[in-house]
Amino acid sequence: MNNNRVWVYLSENFLDDATIASLKIDLHLFLAEWKAHGEAMSASAEILHKHFIVIKADEENVTAGGCSIDNQFQFIKETEKKYNLSLLNRLIVAYKEGNEVKVIHSAKVPELLASGKLNENTIVFNAAVGNENEFAENFEIPLSKSWLAKFLVKVK
Repeated sequence: MNNNRVWVYLSENFLDDATIASLKIDLHLFLAEWKAHGEAMSASAEILHKHFIVIKADEENVTAGGCSIDNQFQFIKETEKKYNLSLLNRLIVAYKEGNEVKVIHSAKVPELLASGKLNENTIVFNAAVGNENEFAENFEIPLSKSWLAKFLVKVK
């Protein structure tokens, strides 16, 4: 069982290859200096589906605390400014449409359900996962098992 901490940041904008290459360098530099309680964090990062920045921290030896999490948050805010991204908006959601990832504001979900573009089986991405086990099991889930399921009742 792997309980490493995970943070998922969703970009409303598609990340092109040049942005991803630059972002990977920035993430590497940040993680190389990221500390908790004065000790280096063992952490990694990846960019998924050209929309998600995923940061994972192995907390077996060093636990992420308030200051280290604040430093990560500050890094994400700086990243937003540098790349003109929105990574902290929890009202945007991502779903799969074929092999593509689509990102919309959650307010559009009822409209897309009513039109049939989304349904209870549509795969959505759960950015609220907190550890690596949750990430592996619940990052991609049917809409009916996500917080968006509340919109299913309104449409039927």
